[in-house]
Amino acid sequence: MTSSFPSDSFNMRVTEDGNLHLEDTERSQWIINSPNPPPLWKKLITPLKNNKLFSSSKKKRTCHENAFSFFSSLFPILGLLKNYDAFKFKDDILAGLTLASLSIPQSIGYANLAKLDPQYGLYTSVVPPLIYAVMGSSREIAIGPVAVVSLLLSTLCHNVVDPVLNHDDYRNFVFTVTLFAGIFQVAFGVFRLGFLVDFLSHAALVGFMAGAAIMIGLQQLKGLLGISNFTTKSDVVSVLESVYKSLCHQIPSGEWYPLNFVIGSSFLIFLLIARFMGKRNKKLFWLPAIAPLVSVILSTLIVYISKADKNGVNIVKHVKRGINPISIHQLQLNGEHVGQAAKIGFISAVIALTDLSLHAMLQLVHFQGLQMLYYTPMAILASIILSALPGLIDIREACYIWKVDKFDFLACIGAFFGVLFVSVEIGLLVAVSISFLKIIIQSIRPGIEVLGRIPTTQAFCDVSQYPMATNTPGILVLRISSGSLCFANANVVRERILKWVTEEDGLKETTKGNVQGIILDMTNLMNVDTSGIIVLEELHKRLLSRGIKFAMVNPRWLVIHKLKVAHFVDKIGKEWVFFTVAEAVDACLSSKFANP
Repeated sequence: MTSSFPSDSFNMRVTEDGNLHLEDTERSQWIINSPNPPPLWKKLITPLKNNKLFSSSKKKRTCHENAFSFFSSLFPILGLLKNYDAFKFKDDILAGLTLASLSIPQSIGYANLAKLDPQYGLYTSVVPPLIYAVMGSSREIAIGPVAVVSLLLSTLCHNVVDPVLNHDDYRNFVFTVTLFAGIFQVAFGVFRLGFLVDFLSHAALVGFMAGAAIMIGLQQLKGLLGISNFTTKSDVVSVLESVYKSLCHQIPSGEWYPLNFVIGSSFLIFLLIARFMGKRNKKLFWLPAIAPLVSVILSTLIVYISKADKNGVNIVKHVKRGINPISIHQLQLNGEHVGQAAKIGFISAVIALTDLSLHAMLQLVHFQGLQMLYYTPMAILASIILSALPGLIDIREACYIWKVDKFDFLACIGAFFGVLFVSVEIGLLVAVSISFLKIIIQSIRPGIEVLGRIPTTQAFCDVSQYPMATNTPGILVLRISSGSLCFANANVVRERILKWVTEEDGLKETTKGNVQGIILDMTNLMNVDTSGIIVLEELHKRLLSRGIKFAMVNPRWLVIHKLKVAHFVDKIGKEWVFFTVAEAVDACLSSKFANP
């Protein structure tokens, strides 16, 4: 026995078990009469309004406070200085000295990887940290050149301008590319476009970084082995073929000097041991940090004292000293390659956003006495870069991806082999393509779950996952496991439902009788387009012609708005929109569906 009583805002009823329930019709009205969702223009400007540079506070502040707030949003260091003390200064000095010990050899190596003069690696290690110190907000992020982007610039820019035949034009083209990369990264920050990186899935990035690490390592064979003739291509086949041909030519002719390999491999072993000891013993954290600088100093002294450069050891030679002159006049903004520069700049900007986990420590102070690097052997720069690459190859993570998601693993190995056997840009394209393909397949072929009631509860769950769930005779409860009902999957959903209704998919035993009603749970459905609405209308007509009622459960905000605008709710009747699956099933059992 139940009793009902009026309320100021809605009706309630008390059941025999003493529980208080809202009237089903009242709760259905909450869905149907929900306010309209925000318009498109408001969604587009919301990211800008949330940006600190454009947002305004409701609290009344003085002009001085407003000015300080504005400049603090541009220069976060102003806010950090309030609580800055001597202890933090000491820690920052120690961190700066530690990072500086890494920057000289690594930055020169990255410049060599990008086919630029050594001083440009040093310049790019100085300016970005200085700018980030006053405009950045993170205390842990590393700023400066990284191996993957350096290799990417070398590969893509070489396809436009040959650095051997036109060194100055190549340098100017790289300047133009980096300018565009900076412009794109500023736009990413101002307009909150960091979501572009999400198009590269985690699995694709694991494979891409592993392939790029091996590719970078193969590029270092030129310096490590002291090879003079080396391929301009970056795929593994071309590189290994170039190494083989060069050695076969240089060894018999006496032009190959094994001392390059001896020096490089010796210090590579030293660097790897230092890295291993630093990981095993936390107290020796400083050892892998200073090991590259120690290697450079020792190897430079060895070459200088022994005059090894006279015996075939390749050295850095001249490094331009002083402050980098302004390069505006060297930009090629009106040249024939400006479009290609913008494209490469965009790719580099996106890759740089995903490259924050490469552990490159690259801040330094600019030394005027860079002429001491004249005798630094090229093999040392190669060994330093090689020693940093194992951290980019995450075999454990690849095994984890294989265990969890085989499709993700396909994206991982696709990106890996794309970089390794073709090129960096092809590997990137493969990574993005496989990630999109996964989304497309999931959208085109969405799962449709048959729901059953969990015993002693009001919950309805997938009968495949919960075998104890029971079906209601004559009622087929379905849920689309997709966030969108659109042109790509709407027809598939319609045909699948109609197939179940005609009992061609083996559901006769589960439904225990002819289907009298279809209940579609729209809880997971976040959006529906015009194609999806048309399919719903066709489905409703087909079901109605068979004498089968159609009900919807909990359509989301945007979905119910579109269905109301399209008058689909009026066609099926507002009484067939329910708040929960249990209410829809109870309505069926109380003869709302019976005898249509």
